[in-house]
Amino acid sequence: MVFEVVDLFSGPGGLSEGFRAAGQTSRAKAKISLSVEVNEWAVQTLRQRAFQTMEGPDAQLLENISLVAGMVETPDWSETAPARWKKTRQEVVQLELGGENAWETIAPKLGAIRERANGNTILIGGPPCQAYSLVGRARNRGKACYIPEDDHRHYLYCEYVRILAELRPAAFIMENVKGILSSHVNGGGIFQRILDDLSGAADGYVLVPLTLPVDAGRKLTPKDFLIRAEQYGIPQKRHRVIILGVRSDLLGLLPQGRVLLTPDGSNASIGVGQALVGLPRLRSGLSSKDSTPSWQDAIKTHLAEIQKLSSISEETRTAIREVEREFPEKMPQNRFSHAFDAIPESGIKFQSWVSSKNLTLLANHETRGHRQDDLARYLFAASFARAHGTSPKLPDFPEELLPNHKNRDSGKFSDRFRVQLENSPSKTVTSHISKDGHYFIHPDPIQCRALTVREAARLQTFPDDYLFMGPRTEQYKQVGNAVPPLLAYQIAKSVLNMLSGTDLNV
Repeated sequence: MVFEVVDLFSGPGGLSEGFRAAGQTSRAKAKISLSVEVNEWAVQTLRQRAFQTMEGPDAQLLENISLVAGMVETPDWSETAPARWKKTRQEVVQLELGGENAWETIAPKLGAIRERANGNTILIGGPPCQAYSLVGRARNRGKACYIPEDDHRHYLYCEYVRILAELRPAAFIMENVKGILSSHVNGGGIFQRILDDLSGAADGYVLVPLTLPVDAGRKLTPKDFLIRAEQYGIPQKRHRVIILGVRSDLLGLLPQGRVLLTPDGSNASIGVGQALVGLPRLRSGLSSKDSTPSWQDAIKTHLAEIQKLSSISEETRTAIREVEREFPEKMPQNRFSHAFDAIPESGIKFQSWVSSKNLTLLANHETRGHRQDDLARYLFAASFARAHGTSPKLPDFPEELLPNHKNRDSGKFSDRFRVQLENSPSKTVTSHISKDGHYFIHPDPIQCRALTVREAARLQTFPDDYLFMGPRTEQYKQVGNAVPPLLAYQIAKSVLNMLSGTDLNV
């Protein structure tokens, strides 16, 4: 049994990557038939991945590891592998759902998939979340004349529902941010409206929480659909709303009294340090007049100056001294690296997921440039975190290192410089990482920098051979907007096994 998968609002393809992988290991198979995304760089990423993983006689073309590492320019696939590239473009479509002529473009594709698959389809995806997220709503409240009812992003889920009714898949997965649970429009909760519209589409769907026992007699609450990614071997505290819908004529396949998605106790908690194993150590960059000698001088100067500050704790001072002793021996030289150490075999699901036996080069691993004063803050913050086991808040900073921001003493954003702790899952990786990196400081004080795109992708569980296209800022945005592929894999495997009548643990 093969299920054709349609992915809406795809981003860089986190959900589809999970379904693609699960389709190779589950009793029921799955293939991505259509991905729809509006962002041009995300579309390029999707097409690169689709081309890279597509079965066919031209597969040997993708053994060019230099391409995956971004060391050579992507060839013109339309000339070097025209048949394969044509299939890729048919699979990945750049389209603004809800935009002009969008339905006329996508409806024939949906009809062809529905007819060809004879009901064996799965719809996945999540509408853009900016209108629902807590940060986005706070930002919108500060905009003059902002009216939630007029924000079309609140209603993009209707395009998902419209396609759901047209495709009539066996099951669907819809993902969104936690903030959607409390978002209101026209005086009513938007989430309940979404649930009603999803369940009423086509011939009707039963909505199922993945992490609770399937019980037809229990009244569901919005929080029942909340999934905490760190409980499923994801090195990130990412809490998202994920809804499974099963077509009404397939209710007999639902395992009554069983949980569809069960945490793996042996892999439940992966820390940042464990997630970044094998990646090359890199120095931070300077936003002006960057060079390795200039960076070395800057770090040495900051180390000496911070130790002189009377307001830092003795524990932090000791950590700074340790960094100063380690610096000559462990000092990284480069801002980027394509080579990396092999991930040691440990039996941990995460590490076997992200690693690739054939990969000897690495892509998307380059540091950004930082201001001199921010380097001092990063150095202090990472040393503080090493000493105290927690990231410092602004009140923990010495006066001399505090940023000159108007609202620094307001109590808002007191964790504007946030170290991702080595022995804990990271905080939620969002598209904000594309801005300045202050929220995603590397736990190693000597490297003294924000996370690279590849490191953020590791926390999001993208495999190391997953190449993100476009400028670095756009790469960060893609990573932050994605569903963790390893979580998607676990969901997909559960759904595919359920639809094939297979035991969920297979």
